[in-house]
Amino acid sequence: MKNIAIIGSTGSIGTQTLDIVRKNEDLNVVALSAGSNVELLEKQAREFMPEIVGIWEEDKAKQLRIALSDVNIRVVSGMEGLVEIATIDSSEILVTAIVGMIGIRPTIEAINAGKDIALANKETLVTAGHIIMPLAKKQGVRILPVDSEHSAIFQCIHGETDNKISRLLITASGGPFRGKKKHELTDVSVEDALKHPNWAMGRKITIDSATLVNKGLEVIEAKWLFGIEPDNIQVVVQPQSIIHSMVEFEDGSVKAQLGTPDMKLPIQYALYYPERRFLPGERLDFAKMNGIIIDTPDRETFLGLDFAYNAIKAGGSMPTVFNAANEKAVALFLDKRIKFLKIYDLIDACMKAHNLIDNPNLQQILDTEQWVYNFIDEMNI
Repeated sequence: MKNIAIIGSTGSIGTQTLDIVRKNEDLNVVALSAGSNVELLEKQAREFMPEIVGIWEEDKAKQLRIALSDVNIRVVSGMEGLVEIATIDSSEILVTAIVGMIGIRPTIEAINAGKDIALANKETLVTAGHIIMPLAKKQGVRILPVDSEHSAIFQCIHGETDNKISRLLITASGGPFRGKKKHELTDVSVEDALKHPNWAMGRKITIDSATLVNKGLEVIEAKWLFGIEPDNIQVVVQPQSIIHSMVEFEDGSVKAQLGTPDMKLPIQYALYYPERRFLPGERLDFAKMNGIIIDTPDRETFLGLDFAYNAIKAGGSMPTVFNAANEKAVALFLDKRIKFLKIYDLIDACMKAHNLIDNPNLQQILDTEQWVYNFIDEMNI
């Protein structure tokens, strides 16, 4: 029996993780947390009967305590509650499915507690990779990627310990606006931007896919996960989302991981690594394929990728600025307070205005995030 804890259990990755638990009797959920969805968290708690559940706001925690008063499940709240869930003695692995930089501290505490990390929280490595990866090595903890692209690379390098990687090839679908030019994106709606052609994802990450910021964040993550310099990480467009990423070795051989666009595969692989298990679902039918298209991203129209490479080059606190500015800008776009292309303008303005911190500690990372939010708020959008 493998005991798991999940932070972000009511989101896209969290709910799919629980789908995997339902189909595997040797997985046991000991802790769950959510941001604000009391109703769904209560249903999950009653189904999986964890030792502890958490929700961010104390008022909602009080509501949840009343709702769960007939069962023996402890309810916690806030950052202290997240940390308690992340470090609970009975768990072996923490699934970090939470969105945002709020996931950094629980991840650090879980590593210090000796938990393996099934990592779906991009912000953890984007902003604090220089802290997380050395700490995981020191504590002997495995960081198991859940993003489909990083899972694909992870699968491709399995068994290749002594072989030199010359290049990582991260694939992008191109999002809902692939092929469009900047003037065609002036007045696109939130609804249009949320129409991803292949993947069913959360709202924020779907917008990130449309701007190519998502690929930029993945390049930064890949640098930390696999120790590959950004100059040797290339993004290519593969519209069908069949190739999830590729690895080129020094002899010129390229290994690729292919599959249907289903996040359950990388989630299950992380939970059972290095074992593979049967996973229900569609299979690729190569007889019905007309071909696999590979293209290059339009970096003149979709600026997110260049912002990411610039952030990596600057180093220090700049990836935090890039991430936080995008997070704030996407929230404004989803609230229909700014237009789609304004996302790029806000990221650019923040990166230009920031005074770089060379080797930020956790508090400086969080302070930088707050600086970005204040900077954008002062624009009175």
